[in-house]
Amino acid sequence: MKAIKMTVSGMVQGVGFRYTSKMLADKLNVAGIVRNQMDGDVYIEAQGDSDNLAKFIAGIKDSPSPAGRVTDVKISEIPLGDYTKFDVVY
Repeated sequence: MKAIKMTVSGMVQGVGFRYTSKMLADKLNVAGIVRNQMDGDVYIEAQGDSDNLAKFIAGIKDSPSPAGRVTDVKISEIPLGDYTKFDVVY
């Protein structure tokens, strides 16, 4: 198991990005959270096995939302959290 945090920039708010991120995470058995930030970015904490987490990161970089466009992703490793599912946080 591995955990990361990501800050995603681009056209990522108002395009269904958080909900399609959740769908991707659920499909890959990745747990964590996704939320909008005041500056227009999206913040994600995600954890899962290394292979599925790598697939999740790749999917986020490609934008899981067809209307979204990712221009930058900052990723760093964090300690494992107590997540059991992936939630959209408001």
